[in-house]
Amino acid sequence: MTPILTQDSFDIITHSARQTLAVGRRLGRLLQIGDVVCLQGELGSGKTCLTQGIGAGMGIEEAVRSPTFVLVNEHEPVDGGVPLFHIDLYRISGAHEALAMGLDDYLYDDGVTVIEWAERAAEVLPEHCLWVHLTYLDDTKRSLHFCAQGERYRRILSALEQELSARRSLAPADEE
Repeated sequence: MTPILTQDSFDIITHSARQTLAVGRRLGRLLQIGDVVCLQGELGSGKTCLTQGIGAGMGIEEAVRSPTFVLVNEHEPVDGGVPLFHIDLYRISGAHEALAMGLDDYLYDDGVTVIEWAERAAEVLPEHCLWVHLTYLDDTKRSLHFCAQGERYRRILSALEQELSARRSLAPADEE
């Protein structure tokens, strides 16, 4: 079933990992201190790929890898900008473990927080955030459903949708 799209949501299908990175890069350019992006989707759906793009858009030059076994990776941009806190909740069993690992310290710190498997701690996440549900369609295609919760995230989503719609495709120059 296709979700009903509103001012708070939109969908996009990417046709390659490079396009998923490009969408993330554009999103990363829009994020500011205190923003929280919650990712959900099965293994292989593109959560880490999207996060790599977000990091690139924020000016992170070091490799962004899934923190599945360490739970959190902190990335500092080279230009002294906003840090990226990349959190992976795959190995936790619920909100109590997320809080015990210090999740709320990152949520309310001076960076942007991107959480993979965010649904595992949904009840302790901020009321206002951006949710992205990623779905594996085939070896190259991914469906990304963005859902804004709160006015700040509606503005981010609107800006992202306008930029992606203006291009109507992700040109090769955007994928570098």
